[in-house]
Amino acid sequence: MDRIIDVINLPARSEWKSLMTRAVAETRELHDTVAAIIDDVRSRGDEALIEMAARFDGVKLNSLKVTADEIAEAVDRVPHELKNAIAVAAKNISAFHKAQRMTEISIDTMPGVRCTQKAVAIEKVGLYIPGGNSPLFSTVLMLAIPARLAGCRKIVMCTPPGKDGKVHPAILYAAQIAGVSHIFKAGGAQAVAAMAHGTESIPRVSKIFGPGNRFVMEAKQQVSLGAAAIDMPAGPSEVMIIADAHANPEFVASDFLSQAEHGPDSQSILLTTDAGLACDMPAVIERLLATLPRQEMMRKSLSHSRIIVLHNDDEIMDFANEYAPEHLIINRTDADELASRVVNAGSVFIGGFSPESAGDYASGTNHTLPTSGYAKAFSGVNIDSFTKKITFQHLTPEGLASIGPAIEILAENEDLMAHRLAVTVRLESLKNN
Repeated sequence: MDRIIDVINLPARSEWKSLMTRAVAETRELHDTVAAIIDDVRSRGDEALIEMAARFDGVKLNSLKVTADEIAEAVDRVPHELKNAIAVAAKNISAFHKAQRMTEISIDTMPGVRCTQKAVAIEKVGLYIPGGNSPLFSTVLMLAIPARLAGCRKIVMCTPPGKDGKVHPAILYAAQIAGVSHIFKAGGAQAVAAMAHGTESIPRVSKIFGPGNRFVMEAKQQVSLGAAAIDMPAGPSEVMIIADAHANPEFVASDFLSQAEHGPDSQSILLTTDAGLACDMPAVIERLLATLPRQEMMRKSLSHSRIIVLHNDDEIMDFANEYAPEHLIINRTDADELASRVVNAGSVFIGGFSPESAGDYASGTNHTLPTSGYAKAFSGVNIDSFTKKITFQHLTPEGLASIGPAIEILAENEDLMAHRLAVTVRLESLKNN
């Protein structure tokens, strides 16, 4: 029987690039399809959204807005046990993100020249919460809690309804806990378009957050060219695991499978120097997979996942940092030492008892993270994501007199004489007083 997952032994560095290939590439067809959806929503607003809900989600809607009565009904339907679990997650997410708040910076760069920087909340933000394979109420917490802590004045949330025309109760309960009151039944690229351009029902926002399928991701990329900012470019979810001979094989296999559960385009990669672990893993993954639902989808994910045996730790860390994984699990006895060498990753999970699931739900860190190698330049969502930094400067006459001559010389040498003039007239007024 064929192995469930490929094992690659000691590849040369020249082969690494092909081994780092992600599952899905953008296509012209995808771009054009999404562009047409965005144009339709921009021109027809709510009417287009209601038609697309029927076409894509198979649901007939009379209204897009989730009412207060629907939220109250949903709250009653959420089991007490789940409410308690959501409370634990919300508490930890809030504590970690509250600690990220930036204090105002104020400094005199020279006598009479005071420079200040402060963080100011983005007034209107949009949150996209996927439906699809799972009701991602955890993503509501991950996005809405830092938005509220940052002080965003209006938090708009879009999420696709079920066939009954209702939003999953746990999503609405999480939204209530996190303080979201503007909730709309809209999914896919059309929801992103609605938040970016505004419709009769859905307010236009300045920045859009949240994961989604390739249509959602493509829509976010397109609207970011002028309609609204986005949290980060992203693609299918991914995990990289670094493990040694001391790692529990079932721990490693379960991490592979939890990632495969995100979708058929997800990718899992194991890096190890232990050939025995690499050889044993496919059978362990197969055995645990047999106990789980969604096996067909997970097998598609595993088909472009891989196990790679490398020569030494230097190769492992070079490979990991070049791949720049969304999630990096270091399941080794020397996990702390290797973690200190990570420079490109969305979020790092240290030790055998730190599964990705902890960060996905309740440890407190954010699970909205850069994928597709973007961790080389982007951070995961945090308090800063919902703010912008505004700088201020206040120059006294003494300050301008001190710094003015340097500004005049700099402006003149850039051939920007009006810039020079703005300083010169002030300096001359000081001499005349």
